[in-house]
Amino acid sequence: MKRLIFLAPLFLLALAAAARAAPIPLAEISRYLNGLTSAEAPFEQINSDGTTSHGRLYIRRPGRMRFEYAPPDQALVLASGGQVAVFDGKTGQPPEQYPLARTPLNLILARNIDLTRARMVTGHAESGEFTIVTARDPDHPEYGSLQLAFSAGPVTLRQWRVTDEAGGVTTVILGPLETGKSYPPSLFSITAEANKSKRRRD
Repeated sequence: MKRLIFLAPLFLLALAAAARAAPIPLAEISRYLNGLTSAEAPFEQINSDGTTSHGRLYIRRPGRMRFEYAPPDQALVLASGGQVAVFDGKTGQPPEQYPLARTPLNLILARNIDLTRARMVTGHAESGEFTIVTARDPDHPEYGSLQLAFSAGPVTLRQWRVTDEAGGVTTVILGPLETGKSYPPSLFSITAEANKSKRRRD
């Protein structure tokens, strides 16, 4: 009897550990992302060549994102109007543009996110303090994949890793996420930023 009494707390601890190891459900993560209408945070980026960058990120869902890179990068990346534009502050040339739909980040900028959609999620597991979700466009897996890391209590996006269609991997680690702010449309306007860049060149 004493042995059973002694083992009971160990059994409860094991159950608690098992409960902690359960990943955050996909439906709960989908609700969190759909409710994340605006956010900003400092970020550190680990590039595919091993170099690092940092700056500040702004999100306005659906469809809009702004990466402001700190010196020495002097770069700006905007997602807006279904396009992604990359501005190089060093050259001052017009931005390189490509469709947002061809990038894995389109998955979290979509108007309605449903990670339970068939064939979208290819990985869903607990890793240390994070729930890791790996997703891709089920209709275009060749566009690459997006691996998202979330902490629980409350659910919070902490980092992501993009594998692009060429196989390059970029990791973005977020600092404290501030939500619920209001941003002017010009903050995400590719046209407005291109005009500013043109004026600087002229």
